Order: sequence, then C-alpha cells, then structure tokens
Amino acid sequence: MASAAYSLFRNAILAEQQIVCTYEGRHRELCPHIIGTNKNGDEVVLAWQFAGDSSGKLPQWRCLRLANVRDARARDGRWHEGGSHKTEQRCVSAIHLDINVHVRKRR
Repeated sequence: MASAAYSLFRNAILAEQQIVCTYEGRHRELCPHIIGTNKNGDEVVLAWQFAGDSSGKLPQWRCLRLANVRDARARDGRWHEGGSHKTEQRCVSAIHLDINVHVRKRR
C-alpha cells in the first residue's frame, strides 16, 4: 500500500500542483514529474525544485525518497519544468506515473 506522501505527490502530478515540504531539514518548493520506486523498492519522486532552501544553485532536479519527506502539502501555482533533459534520469527505476507520458499526452 502506498504511503500518504506517495498519494499526495501522485495526486499533485495528476493535477499539476506544486508541493511544499521539508526534506533533509530544508524547506523545498517543487513540481513533481515522475513517481515510482528505486532499485531498493523505496518510494521516490523526481521533482524540479524551483524555490526554497538548497545547498546548491536553484532551480534544479531533485530525487526525493518519500520516506524522508516531512510536512508536505500541495498547492496551486505555476507549473515549473526543468529546462534540461540532457541525461537519462536514474532516480526512479520503476516508473508508476510520469507527467510527460501519462498525463500530458492524454490531453
């Protein structure tokens, strides 16, 4: 059974909503793009972090292990996408939902 964080992020992808949360002790503002599991079977999401706290430059892609997400909530707002897809993502091994494949191609 999927975790509450998984359900929240999955629904945010379907509705193209932003997620605000705490991850690794930092405030994050994200647009989730791909959700599923990693090679270890952990629930993970590939998201574009466009604002909040970061040890590096923003915006950038983030791979989040959903078990480590705290205080997450969805909100309406402009959808943000990463400007660069030069390399294949390695965050999500088993893709359950991809906004570009499962959501936008149906429109």
